[in-house]
Amino acid sequence: MGRKEENTGFICEQCGATIDPLTNGSFRNHCPYCLYSKHLDDKPGDRASGCLGLMKPIGWDYSAKKGYQLIHQCEKCGKIGKNKIARCTVQADDWISFSSNGFTF
Repeated sequence: MGRKEENTGFICEQCGATIDPLTNGSFRNHCPYCLYSKHLDDKPGDRASGCLGLMKPIGWDYSAKKGYQLIHQCEKCGKIGKNKIARCTVQADDWISFSSNGFTF
């Protein structure tokens, strides 16, 4: 599957928001409002997971290469993964609200 097919909108299964595709050349895998994701991958981008559980935002990380990353944990199987935050695009991630509600960098 190419980037164009991956960069599609969706309805957030956690909060019900309508999410638009990104406009910055990347693709979105979590809700910009509640920051929940869905467990779709076994390895980044493969869409091979059969779990399909909701991935709860549990924290943040920073790397010089990827910048700020959101840390998710699957509520169904416990898998933990990281995803870059979406900035400078339509529906940018509301990470400021979450960082002031107990998440730390």
